[in-house]
Amino acid sequence: MSYDMIAILMFTTMMVMMATGQRVFGAIGFVAVAASVLLWGVGGSDLGFAAAMKLMKWYPLLTLPMFIFMGYVLSESRLADDLYRMFHVWFGPVPGGLAIGTIFLMVVISAMNGLSVAGMAIGATIALPELLKRRYDKRMVTGVIQAGSSLGILIPPSVVLVLYAMIARQPVSLLWLAGVVPGLMMAGMFIVYIWIRCKLNPELGPPLDPRDRAQISRAEKIRLLSAGILPLVIFLVMMVPFVTGYTSLVEASVVGALASVAAALIKRRFTRQVFETCTRETLAVSCMFMWIILAALAFGSVFDGLGAVKAIEGFFIDKLGLSPWMILILMQLSYLIMGTFLDDTAMLVIVAPLYVPLVATLDLGIDRQYVLIWYGVLYTITCQVAYMTPPFGYNLFLMRAMAPPEINIIDIYRSIVPFVGVMILALILVLAFPELALWLPQHINAR
Repeated sequence: MSYDMIAILMFTTMMVMMATGQRVFGAIGFVAVAASVLLWGVGGSDLGFAAAMKLMKWYPLLTLPMFIFMGYVLSESRLADDLYRMFHVWFGPVPGGLAIGTIFLMVVISAMNGLSVAGMAIGATIALPELLKRRYDKRMVTGVIQAGSSLGILIPPSVVLVLYAMIARQPVSLLWLAGVVPGLMMAGMFIVYIWIRCKLNPELGPPLDPRDRAQISRAEKIRLLSAGILPLVIFLVMMVPFVTGYTSLVEASVVGALASVAAALIKRRFTRQVFETCTRETLAVSCMFMWIILAALAFGSVFDGLGAVKAIEGFFIDKLGLSPWMILILMQLSYLIMGTFLDDTAMLVIVAPLYVPLVATLDLGIDRQYVLIWYGVLYTITCQVAYMTPPFGYNLFLMRAMAPPEINIIDIYRSIVPFVGVMILALILVLAFPELALWLPQHINAR
């Protein structure tokens, strides 16, 4: 059997196993180790062990549990509640102001958590009831919360970018910096869309009633401002020393975790129950990501050994005669299609062994040092679309589980249509103008 056929057989076997409901890391890891034993004999069984050793030696992986723990502390200790109340008072008079405040809340939570799940949980439990109580359109608000929570995988510290960095062998710090401008740009595009829609149709997002505004004193506004600033202080305490070079990536993650605990203690909300819940959830999520990375490394090693990447490159360029940009666009289209039935980590570990080395060889007119950094941002934006597209978008299921009875699945599906359009526009902008993602990492690297 030719190596090309072996690679195709591996890929299809993995897809069949996943279609039967097997866990992502189990399907990928099994195919990788079984193929290596069949190809190279008993010695091939060392492939999984070698991948495990590589994973354990990857020092930046220590950031993963730290950032996850920090996010759960902020969520379980209700520090995000204070932030939302601040946005409610200060943005209430603006058309769609509470929805805009919710996007700001999601940006801050994203900047302190790195996961979409925490932002969705906070938005659905804190923002959704308040928005519905103030007569916001139910489809508008469910779309806002789903779109806002997806920012958690793009704005640093993104856990998804940590996973991509491990598989693509790129610096996490540069990937995080590359996600800043596109992430804030997308948040800004959401805000502009909400403001325009609510300005044209005030019934979608009515401003705060003048009588309610009159009941809030200036002193109360200042008090809420000071309470809401605490989560922002946590982010600054964590990120400023890292950006200025005083702390390493791992040290910054520890500072962030300790700062969140200190803030919860100051508010007298860091109970034994909160600590136990945060620790258990952090352990579960961290282990899940480590198993997935381990399986992906083993699978990628087999593909490298088969020379599958060279075969695919020859097929696209030599046989089909496609330009490098056409190949890149086809890759993104394939991600969008896969995103309708796979989650972000499954997409990455399935196609990263093929796509990442191929992108590195394409002549796209981008500095070779940064081309995989830029591609990481493209992949992450596509993941955001995948989180919100039927039938298997994660955010759709989470919203359905957390939403009140008056919001049905049809409302949830229809609510995401305009926001998915905004995300695809952002993807096109980053494709057309790579500087949006690369300016900040190049600027910091040059210092």
